[in-house]
Amino acid sequence: MLAIMWAMNDDDRPRPRGDAATLLAGEDLAPYSLAELAERIALLEAEIARVEAHRTRASAHLSAADALFRKPGA
Repeated sequence: MLAIMWAMNDDDRPRPRGDAATLLAGEDLAPYSLAELAERIALLEAEIARVEAHRTRASAHLSAADALFRKPGA
């Protein structure tokens, strides 16, 4: 339960300046070949799927906690 509460509080925090998503978004793509760009897209799509799966699990945990601690009749 503490982990769920911690995760909920993290949502309010700004993303760190040097996080991977920010660095990727600012990277110059000009030096990459077409094959390297295709590989990069595949890697990013796999990462998106991993993040979406984690979000789904986190949402399920939050829903379970809400159901467990919900006040009767609410």
